[in-house]
Amino acid sequence: MAVTKTHPIKSTLKAAIDYICNPDKTDGKLLVSSFGCAAETADIEFEWTRRHAIDKGTHLGRHLIQAFEPGEVSPEEAHRIGMELAREVLGGKYEFVLTTHIDKDHVHNHLIFNAVSFTDHKHYHSNKRSYHEIRRASDRLCKEHGLSVIVPGRDKGKSYIEHQAAQNGTSYKAKLKAAIDRLIPVSSSLEDLLARLQREGYEIKRGKYISARAPDQERFTRLKTLGADYTEEAVVSRIAGGPRPSRQPRHRSGKVSLLIDIQNNIKAQQSAGYQRWATIENLKRAAATMNFLTEHGIGSYEELVERCDAVAAASIRTRESLRDTEQRIADLALLGKQIDTYRKLKPVYDRYKVSKDKEKFLRGFESEIVLFEAAAREIKKAGLTRLPSSDKLKAELDGLSTHKAALQTELRKIQREEKEYDTLRQNVDALLERPKEQEQQRQRSNDLE
Repeated sequence: MAVTKTHPIKSTLKAAIDYICNPDKTDGKLLVSSFGCAAETADIEFEWTRRHAIDKGTHLGRHLIQAFEPGEVSPEEAHRIGMELAREVLGGKYEFVLTTHIDKDHVHNHLIFNAVSFTDHKHYHSNKRSYHEIRRASDRLCKEHGLSVIVPGRDKGKSYIEHQAAQNGTSYKAKLKAAIDRLIPVSSSLEDLLARLQREGYEIKRGKYISARAPDQERFTRLKTLGADYTEEAVVSRIAGGPRPSRQPRHRSGKVSLLIDIQNNIKAQQSAGYQRWATIENLKRAAATMNFLTEHGIGSYEELVERCDAVAAASIRTRESLRDTEQRIADLALLGKQIDTYRKLKPVYDRYKVSKDKEKFLRGFESEIVLFEAAAREIKKAGLTRLPSSDKLKAELDGLSTHKAALQTELRKIQREEKEYDTLRQNVDALLERPKEQEQQRQRSNDLE
């Protein structure tokens, strides 16, 4: 599981970058990467990009921290996850420096990125939506790498500091949730629950939302900020014997759902009512499975396997094509940045080359000279002998962006099909397995007789 937090850098950008690149924290700088800039000159390159922005904003950059559970991930894998996260959320539009620190008991990534995009010189807008996009991307990447993730709904609104406090047993929210969970089974109503909380020392405030405050807590905590299981409606429902909303199974109408494994389902063993419901539900899901197979002309198990394999192969091809397209967009955008820098600073560099007192000239234009030489190196590395026009680069980028959008739409469609066929295959496997089990059981009974 990775916990993320982000904050703006309003000053001392160089100091912040120097801190995250500390060799003692990054295994001798082996765990330092960058995009669109060099880690050593990132502050200069950030400033050059900001200089061309109409809306510079008040921030020099943003600092994102991604912390992992102790012992759950290696530094190298954490760094790879950090790079994947940076490329996804920044879209190849912002210079960044990524480092992985290993000096604590938990591995954590530091990502500092420019507050202004070098592709369109627009300011990065940080808000709740952008943060939740970062968190969702981080959770998905952790899941793809086999790491644990925070369950949606159960930790709604939990910040990095709150998560750390919860881990240490000092979180007010965690204690309040534990108290509510403990008191719900013995409470007869919402009023009874609130009265019991008051007897335990909590101060209750009623208004549009119910809030509670521990004896030594500075601010009240709204119950609804504790997660989906702690809204007023959810608490009332739970007191009445209803389930937690976060644990409610979600059904999608018109879709084939996975059969319920009644035999190994603990709830089915404990509740006869649930077992009856699951049996009827399985009949419906089995019928939906057979209808789907008929409608799609799948007449044998082999045909189903072929269809599953074909969808999986299409998913892989589309992912690879999308990844290649995104990489080309990033490379082209970065090349465009270097070409633009080269063209704008070449007059300064030409003056530097012919100046009689180069040291004096360098003192006055050191940043410009550093940026020009860096851009020239990248252009040479790209093998360009003639600089393409800005219009040509823009046209290619626009075409690639359109192609990327089409691939993303296609991938979402294929992923839905892939999930559906996976469910179908599991259902068919389960349906075919049951007659075998029954036959084996009859055979064992005959042998005993």
